[in-house]
Amino acid sequence: MAATTSSNDDELISGINVTPLVDIVLVLLVILMVTASYVAAKSIPLDLPSAATGGDTPTTLAVSIDRGGGLYLDAEPISKPDLQRRIAAAHGQDAETRATIAADGQVSHAHVVEVIDLLRREGVVKFAINVDPSVLSTREK
Repeated sequence: MAATTSSNDDELISGINVTPLVDIVLVLLVILMVTASYVAAKSIPLDLPSAATGGDTPTTLAVSIDRGGGLYLDAEPISKPDLQRRIAAAHGQDAETRATIAADGQVSHAHVVEVIDLLRREGVVKFAINVDPSVLSTREK
């Protein structure tokens, strides 16, 4: 007995196979979830002050000041002399080094000014103050 083959090869394909599309979307979803959990793990919970004009800036150095005045560089605790050395090293590698300062809303203004002064002394003049714009927009309503 010989196997029969379909001789009607000119039939119109009326359905689209979505299985490969679903596979790709699921892989992208898993990659997004893994990446998001990694990025969220490097943040320090702070009560940021609010501002309507806050925005994102490219960051090379992320300096954070917690409620007790503790310093963090890229989410790792650091002392003031070590922070100064790391800023100097980063500026030595790239003259266009930028920094973002995230300070808890309850921290003294003097702590923020100290960090700004430290950045400027080491030649980093491009920096931004991190704020939470969503808090202000909810207060206006």
